[in-house]
Amino acid sequence: MNSNKDTNTQLKAAIVVLGVSTVGLLSTTVKLALNPDSNARGHAVVSSATNEERELAGYALETIFSKATNVCADKKIPLDNVDCVHQPGPQAGANVTKGFKGLLEVDVTPNTKNYWQSSMCPVNVHWHLGTEHYSVGEYDENGSGPNGNVEVPYRRKLAEGEVQDGFRCHHYDENDEKFTRPYEWKHCKGMVVGETYEVHWPHSAAGACGTANQYQTPFYDGVFCNLDLETLQTLAPQDIASAVGVQGQIFTIVNDDSYYYPDLIRGWVVDAEMGMGQDIAIYTGSTTGESRSNEICSSYSPITWQVDRKCHMISASSFDKLCYDMKMQRDDMGGDLKAP
Repeated sequence: MNSNKDTNTQLKAAIVVLGVSTVGLLSTTVKLALNPDSNARGHAVVSSATNEERELAGYALETIFSKATNVCADKKIPLDNVDCVHQPGPQAGANVTKGFKGLLEVDVTPNTKNYWQSSMCPVNVHWHLGTEHYSVGEYDENGSGPNGNVEVPYRRKLAEGEVQDGFRCHHYDENDEKFTRPYEWKHCKGMVVGETYEVHWPHSAAGACGTANQYQTPFYDGVFCNLDLETLQTLAPQDIASAVGVQGQIFTIVNDDSYYYPDLIRGWVVDAEMGMGQDIAIYTGSTTGESRSNEICSSYSPITWQVDRKCHMISASSFDKLCYDMKMQRDDMGGDLKAP
């Protein structure tokens, strides 16, 4: 009985103490709100100010991003393009249609594993309007989009200043509003609902994997972050093809969040139920880009390509989330927030 009384007395005392503390905090808060000269209120004003105002007030914003060094900056090893007669190795193929076999014989084997199984990580993500690759019945000259399609052969001749685009998928339907209803883009630039985009995730075993410097623009900085020219020159072609690769996946953008995938920055989507990342073409090739053609070849070869033969629908919000994630990286990835 006495034990219960002691316990009740202690509880009552604790409640009184908490009550007094609460009243004290409340009175202090009121005082701060009414006193414009209070140092504490000055801190509150600074916290709601812009970064520039913070710095002027002596409260510089301190984060790892403002002071830390990007160890991958300018790590690209410059290798000039060459004429294709003297090509340094296999080039990126266009046709990934199942059963198609290219004519160029190579003695380098592509990496057929999941890239993470070879200690490779994604070091960048970017995309192209239309597809660089060609898969009959999935993305080819018979696909469509709000801006039409391209003609065969694989690339039409461009007028001066015209953007080089690629093939379209077969999903687009101008009578279905998910392909035509505009989306309010907040982070990506120049993207269009209903269009086809080929997304590339360059991977490298020499990247700054698992660190704040992992993702880089341009992607070459990420690929070569922990590799110098002297070491590169000691590597056999097979070593490179086993340690550097690209994932490629093709999407038609829809304004429909039932096609939402939240984590595109980490790599392509693998979803057996939706058939995503299941039918893959794997080959050795090279890097691609606007500066390469059937006459001018890339010296960044050989590397492994793993390309999804199917085209998939994906929500505009998935891409906008990707662009947001790109903005959160230590390196400035602004140059990759739109198709080139």
